Amino acid sequence: MARLCQPTALVHVAGWAEKTGADIFANIPADKLNDDRLGRALDAFFDHRHSILASITATVLHQTGTPLQDLHFDTTDLVFYGAYDASQPRPAWPEEQPFTGDASLQPAHLCHGYTADTKMLQAGQLAVVDAHGALPVLGHCLDGNRNGHPAIQETFWLAHHHLPLADDLLWFSDRGTCSVAHLSRLHRHGYAAVCAAPWQDYRAVYEAHADHLQWQEASFLSIEQRRRRQHHSSLPHDHYELAVLKHTLRDPSTQEAIPARLVFVYSTANERECRKHRERNIAKIQAGLQALQAKLQRGHPQCTPASISRQVVQLLGKRQAANYFRWYLRPLTAEEQAALPPPAPGHRRATCRLEYQFDAAAAQADERHDGLSVLVTTASPQRHSADALFGKYKEQNYVETLHHQWKTPLAVSPVFLKSPRRVEALVCLLQIALQAYQALERLFRQSVPTEEPQAEKRMTAESLLRVFRTYGLLVSNTRVGRVVHTTRLSNRQKQILQRLHFPTPA
Repeated sequence: MARLCQPTALVHVAGWAEKTGADIFANIPADKLNDDRLGRALDAFFDHRHSILASITATVLHQTGTPLQDLHFDTTDLVFYGAYDASQPRPAWPEEQPFTGDASLQPAHLCHGYTADTKMLQAGQLAVVDAHGALPVLGHCLDGNRNGHPAIQETFWLAHHHLPLADDLLWFSDRGTCSVAHLSRLHRHGYAAVCAAPWQDYRAVYEAHADHLQWQEASFLSIEQRRRRQHHSSLPHDHYELAVLKHTLRDPSTQEAIPARLVFVYSTANERECRKHRERNIAKIQAGLQALQAKLQRGHPQCTPASISRQVVQLLGKRQAANYFRWYLRPLTAEEQAALPPPAPGHRRATCRLEYQFDAAAAQADERHDGLSVLVTTASPQRHSADALFGKYKEQNYVETLHHQWKTPLAVSPVFLKSPRRVEALVCLLQIALQAYQALERLFRQSVPTEEPQAEKRMTAESLLRVFRTYGLLVSNTRVGRVVHTTRLSNRQKQILQRLHFPTPA
């Protein structure tokens, strides 16, 4: 309740409960809500965390009438500070050995991320997405240095064991989770997947069939693009185009051939951004190389071939534009050194020159792939057209919204816990708070009449909770104990409670 209404550290929960009346609602004296008691509750909760999450999910799905049919998965990182000396790496789980989680799974390791120096956990979020938004159904924590492949593997086993998955399940995820192992795992259990794949994995396939692909404009348009068309805006009217290619995957475990489709996607907006991004990176690299050329020629005493080489490697980094440049350090002859201008005081004559070449043809060749991406799917073409699958995949951004709500209205921090068990237990409690948050939003949207304005139909849980911040109770202490009186609801507060079919405070 504290995380949902006013996130606070465990040590402050008792004060929050007494101030807000949560102790009255729960019928627990505020002085019993101390941090030691709550910490012991987290320890007990940890041993049953996945089972409890699944049990609450079953209730939420029943109350909201939501089937587990189209599931979207994405990961985010939760950053922590402190020593956490008791945190240990979680043993890798065998690829095809299912696990039920709970006490059999030790807490995730708070450690440096695989692409960052800060301590973190990776948190996987599984959610149903439809016209009413996203509804989280399962959360799972992983070591901070794990990537999307173990995240989606372990989340699938948890979901398969704990949740009543639909027989015609479609599982959507981004390119960080895409692998033949993941697609095959779902196929063996009778489920289908739609994954964004790394372009380099299927670039050769695209090149081999590019001349024979048949492109069709996708029906999906973003809200902004629909607005531009409705109001005849002069801003660019961007769109997507799709081309489908039959493909076959090979199950790495059974060597079974799995029929699949590659959905190549062309985006006019992405094409424009790709070219701008490439031009910026090329200009940045060229300017940096020219600056290093001048720096080396000035002959600073600390400017050595080794230091220049390190700076060139750092400048190029992992940018795609780095592939267009070839560089080398060429030693200067005695005549070339003598021809240099006299060095400044404290400097010395340069002994080598930095030279580079820019491959304009390679940059131009890469322009053919601007705006292109690829989805891999094992969904039946008879039941799911490429256009429909692409439209559903674009709903993946709703899971990103869940990450935002986790980290802002529900506030991951403050988390002042030293035990990794309690940290993960609190993250799972955050999952329950997020689920309650989204269920509240969904129930309200389902109850709004069709004739209401669009703003009412898209009301968020944050806005709903904000309406009740001004509501209070009157509490008086008498000889026979505490007496609580309700106050009058505003018209808006009454309307919200009636639409949600919630009882009034009275």
